[in-house]
Amino acid sequence: MLIRFLLIIFCLSMMIASANAGMNEGIEYYEKRQEGSKGTLASNENIDKAIEHFSAALLSPNSEKDAALYLLKSYYYKAEFAVQNRNEKKKVFNEGKALGEKYIEKYPTSAEFRYWYLVNLGSWAQVYGILTAAREGVSDLMRTHSEIIIELDPEYQNGGGYFMLGAVHFKSPYIPFLLSWPDNDDAIKYLQLSVDTGNAEMNQKNYLARALSKDGQDKKARALLEEVLKTKPSTATLVEDLDDIKEARQLLEDL
Repeated sequence: MLIRFLLIIFCLSMMIASANAGMNEGIEYYEKRQEGSKGTLASNENIDKAIEHFSAALLSPNSEKDAALYLLKSYYYKAEFAVQNRNEKKKVFNEGKALGEKYIEKYPTSAEFRYWYLVNLGSWAQVYGILTAAREGVSDLMRTHSEIIIELDPEYQNGGGYFMLGAVHFKSPYIPFLLSWPDNDDAIKYLQLSVDTGNAEMNQKNYLARALSKDGQDKKARALLEEVLKTKPSTATLVEDLDDIKEARQLLEDL
């Protein structure tokens, strides 16, 4: 009996050690996700390896929570920046959406899971289209979860809750008697709060510029976009930064 008990303990220890090692390898690949990219088009190689390791680490209770959060980030990055085929994008965003729903239920007080769920859900809505998103109640979901993120941790991801709430006010269509709460004034209010919280991110400035331009405040919008164009891309988030700069350049041309 003692030998059997010791064997079980040994096997469990080896499983935990393997999961931890896989988790560390996954993080290394995730942090090198920009390698092999061509401008705003990312390579699949390292992000696929990261997803493989995080998926394996998900099976261990010792690493499950961290692995799930990194998987949410990895699914978003792959579908948004590395995948070009529309059907493949749908597949990956569906995985991110389902994973986020599962872990929000498991960790209801986690601002991190709610935020990265919304990142995937927002992109899911874009690739599936307005009608599908409306049937799924995406706008209401995003508003609800954004407000909870603000309650849990208003500073997470440099005002990420404010950003998501502002973005959903800006992007959601106004539909009388069905979706009557989206308001561009509220979009400006919350997007400004996101820019003013922590270190203002380029994507936050781009969204605020779009909302300001919609309100006729082109001068303020132009100033924000010029700030983005002057920002040096980070090597750690190279593809994401280049994409934000590319968007700012296009928005500035359209003003």
